[in-house]
Amino acid sequence: MADKPAPKPGHFLPGGAGRDEATDGGSTPGSGPLTAPTPRLGADNPAGPPQLSGSRLESRRSVQLSGTRLGPPPPNDPAAAAYRAVYAPEPIPFVPKKRSKALIAAIVVAALVVIGGGVALAAKVLPSYDDLIANPLGTPSYHPSGVPKPSGKPTPDLVVQKENPFYATGPMATVKCQEPAYRPTSKENIRSYYQALIACMDSAWEPLVIEAGFEFRSPRLIVFDEGEETACGVQENVSSYCADEQGGSVTMPWQELTEEYPQHKANVRVDMAQSLGFVYGAHLQNLTGIFDATDNLRDTEPTEAARLEMDRRQALQANCLSAAFFGAAKASFPLRGELLTQWSWLIKHSGDEHSEDKVRDHGSAKSLALWMNQGFASTDPGTCNTFVASSAKVG
Repeated sequence: MADKPAPKPGHFLPGGAGRDEATDGGSTPGSGPLTAPTPRLGADNPAGPPQLSGSRLESRRSVQLSGTRLGPPPPNDPAAAAYRAVYAPEPIPFVPKKRSKALIAAIVVAALVVIGGGVALAAKVLPSYDDLIANPLGTPSYHPSGVPKPSGKPTPDLVVQKENPFYATGPMATVKCQEPAYRPTSKENIRSYYQALIACMDSAWEPLVIEAGFEFRSPRLIVFDEGEETACGVQENVSSYCADEQGGSVTMPWQELTEEYPQHKANVRVDMAQSLGFVYGAHLQNLTGIFDATDNLRDTEPTEAARLEMDRRQALQANCLSAAFFGAAKASFPLRGELLTQWSWLIKHSGDEHSEDKVRDHGSAKSLALWMNQGFASTDPGTCNTFVASSAKVG
């Protein structure tokens, strides 16, 4: 085959380094960015750089005080008058003013008192003035009627994850989206490729996200140089998604793609398409609340094995959603010929069992093929509900 040996660019399919241990200070991946795997085959597979959780980094300055005086100034200090004006001012005489009845009514209606984070109408809080004087330590017996109640009931994370309305939107309509014509020969071309493909994915997924009752927004695209710090931390040849303050960022490498493309054209083209599809699948999880719900539930799992299974369910769903898009676009973005051969080869060789660290955080080749074939055939996000599947199907 013209496009062998195995590709070096970051594989779009699960089984890579996953979240970095540096995020949590241990082996538990935690709630860091969802990453596409690092290269599966070859001895030069990096262990993965430290990653941040997608929260905005803030630079803080230390304030140093030199010769600072604490407390009030001495009487003869020039600042004494200013100190007295602020901390011991002359009393201001009270001058009663006449108010209209309308104004008094407005003040009474608006007299809301904040009590422990709630709001109550300040009306007849105490039974009587005489009772308070007779029993100053007594607790008034009353129930404020103006405390606002939460609007509706909170949706449990399990419901968000397993019964999300996104699953009930039905199959995606046929997508007319051709493969972007930009070839990966430069950073600018790679950026243009991803921008064009994101626009196609936006137009395909927006109706389903809105139909499910969620707000749609396009992910921010970051094409980074190797070792550059991004919204997902310092990355090296790893495609990642972070649910950050920008509404979600996809961070994509480019340098090894330009190096590999002359020798492995079909493989690199497949890699680019599915790498973006994978992180876009994570963006859909973020838009629909599945991303945060999964992180919350993962934190309550009692064992590392259970946490890794939750990671696999999340990654396999992202890949299934990616395959659903390409299934809907198969007439205009055909995966056939050598592209299909490379697609199938990568699925077969990109499971967790092929990773150097053997961490089971993205799914086996068998599970990967199951969910991607299922999403591609149905084009329906409802068939990508990995969170209700048996453990055997997310191994």
